[in-house]
Amino acid sequence: MYKKIVLDNGIPVVMEKTAEVRSVSVGIWVKIGSRYESARENGISHFLEHMFFKGTNTRSSKEIATEIDSLGGELNAFTSRETTTFYVKVLDEHVAHAVELLKDIFLHSTFPEDEVTKEKGIIFEEINMVEDAPEDYIHDLFNKKIWGEHGLGQFVLGRKESIEAFTRNDIVGHIENHYGIKNIIIACSGNFNEEALVESLNSGLGSLTRDSLFHAESRPVFNGNIDIVTKKLSEAHICLGLEGISQGSEDRYSMHILNAILGAGVSSRLFQEVREKRGLAYSIYSFNSSSFDTGVWGVYAGTDKQKAGEVIDIIVDQIRGLSDSISTEDLRRAKNQLKGNLMLALESTNSKMINIAKQEIYYGRYYSPEDIINAVEAVTLEDLKDLSKRLIDNRPFALTVYGPVKKLKIKSL
Repeated sequence: MYKKIVLDNGIPVVMEKTAEVRSVSVGIWVKIGSRYESARENGISHFLEHMFFKGTNTRSSKEIATEIDSLGGELNAFTSRETTTFYVKVLDEHVAHAVELLKDIFLHSTFPEDEVTKEKGIIFEEINMVEDAPEDYIHDLFNKKIWGEHGLGQFVLGRKESIEAFTRNDIVGHIENHYGIKNIIIACSGNFNEEALVESLNSGLGSLTRDSLFHAESRPVFNGNIDIVTKKLSEAHICLGLEGISQGSEDRYSMHILNAILGAGVSSRLFQEVREKRGLAYSIYSFNSSSFDTGVWGVYAGTDKQKAGEVIDIIVDQIRGLSDSISTEDLRRAKNQLKGNLMLALESTNSKMINIAKQEIYYGRYYSPEDIINAVEAVTLEDLKDLSKRLIDNRPFALTVYGPVKKLKIKSL
């Protein structure tokens, strides 16, 4: 079902064909995101993602929108700290038209000056929207405090002052520097004709010759400290965590299981202890955020300002007590949870496209669902205890609190 080929110019194409579905998802992935931007350029990867939909040599922005709607499909994009992705999802009968549309915006966008100016206002509103959603914004503040002002600490959306200074030349220069063949991979999933799809991708994308700048990013240093950002809000929002693991770490399946036991799900330690038993938070969960060379294992909670210190102490106690309290029952439940989540997620061709693209980017190879399930099943209780000790023992915690808090009474840190 899986196959990898290479276009005429060396761009890899990973494909997972599924005849039992009627949809096709095709994504063009570029290995550039906010991590690799200078302070002056912060936000340009995300800004450029928007600008690709503002018109090409042969289509206006309205015509692009009208065409994809007439196919009953989805044409969109997203930016992360390490990648930018442009994708289309349509019924199999429309895949040829959809791929031509995707290629057109990727290869022939014109980036009109008036649209550059207009888009700045739109992105300013997007930034305002995030800042008005403290449960989202705190993650940006948390990453900034952990990783600093550069690299992984930079906001994906960028800063208003850097965005305000962007010109059309900056956008074109960003493409010339980073949208080269060594930074691009293509991922396809669904019901498609392989020969016709490869021929279409080779026509245009396969003739690119542009090179890419090398990302000489050193491994970032995790900063463990306490940061209180005071703001008049109804709740105190908390992010607390430790340095985690990289995307390609051999411990990644143990990490997923450990995270599931701690706070990923309604049966998890944190959900049961903080919400169900004590009623201290409506929303609380743990997360594992990994990049090429490092990661964060963290917890988010929203609570009353008077209870913030108590919630933080409970979270720290739960994390520190994991290695001595994990049982075989915890392990089995977390394994079943992960396997179920995986199989449900991979029922979507879009999710499959994202999965095989990330595997190519971060691992350089393909892992089938069966491979992943076997790897999950191979994790032992000793693996979990060993990993938890390595992550927790003598490691500094990072803590960010955002909301109506000036001082904290914390016993555990």
